[in-house]
Amino acid sequence: MNWRNHQRGKRGYHHGNLREALLDAALALIAEQGAEGMTLAEVARMAGVSTAAPYRHFRDRDALMVEVAKRGFDRFSDTLRTAVPEEGGKPVDSLNRIGRAYLQFARTEPALYSAMFEGRITPTMDGSLSIAAERAFGTMQDICQQLHDDLPEEKRAPALMMALHIWAMSHGIASLFARGDRGRRPIPVPAEDLLEAGILIYLNGLGFEQNGV
Repeated sequence: MNWRNHQRGKRGYHHGNLREALLDAALALIAEQGAEGMTLAEVARMAGVSTAAPYRHFRDRDALMVEVAKRGFDRFSDTLRTAVPEEGGKPVDSLNRIGRAYLQFARTEPALYSAMFEGRITPTMDGSLSIAAERAFGTMQDICQQLHDDLPEEKRAPALMMALHIWAMSHGIASLFARGDRGRRPIPVPAEDLLEAGILIYLNGLGFEQNGV
C-alpha cells in the first residue's frame, strides 16, 4: 500500500475546517519526511486541496510550521508539568521525572518533536510560540531553582545555567537515542538510564549529595 495515498484518502479535506485539515496534513507529512521536507504545496496535496488553499490561513510555510510547533510545545509543557508531583518529593527526583518525560515525548510524538526543534523556525518568530516554549523550559528551571537553593554556595551555578545545561543534556539524549523515528541511534543502555546518570554526574560536580538534597 502506498502510505501517502492511504493517508491522503483518510485525511483529505472535504468540508468543514480547512485550517485543521492543513495542520493534520502537515503533521502527517512531517511524520513521513521530517520537518525540513514540509512544503505548503505538499501539505495541500496531502490534504487533497488546491495549492492555493493553504494561503487562506497561512502566509507561508514558516507560518504553518510555527502553528504546528506551538501545538507541540503546548503538549510538551503539559507533559513536563504532569511529571512533577504537586507537592512533596525531592527536587532531584522531580528533575529525573522531567528528564524521562522529555525522552518519552520524543519517543511518542516524533512529528511534533521534529516540528518544534527541526523545522527551521525559532520561538522568536512568533509571540505565542515563544510563550509556549518558555512555559516548557520554565518547568525545568523551577526545579533547578529548588536544587540551587540547597547546593553548597561555593560550588553551585546559577539556576538558569543549571536548567540550560540539563535541558541541553536531555535534548541531546532525546534527539540521538530516544526519538520515535528513523533519526534514533542504537545505544546499549536505556536512554533514561543514560540521562539519569548524566544528571547525577553534573549535580555531583556542583556539590549535590545523594542523601542530602
